[in-house]
Amino acid sequence: MKQIDTRGMSCPQPLLMTKNALKDSVKEIEVVVDCGAPKSNVTRFLNNSGFKVTSTEIEDGCILKATK
Repeated sequence: MKQIDTRGMSCPQPLLMTKNALKDSVKEIEVVVDCGAPKSNVTRFLNNSGFKVTSTEIEDGCILKATK
């Protein structure tokens, strides 16, 4: 499973890092994001890319787990 941590990064960096990570034909990815706009944008992108996304809130952000 590919894992990336984008906490503390401003938009559009979390989305761009997620897009870049998917270039390797990833079937599972875990993205740690700040809650709010980064979470919404990355979740929408992953859903539109055919992934099923689950979200778990943690103390300093959200963990998005996505599988195809």
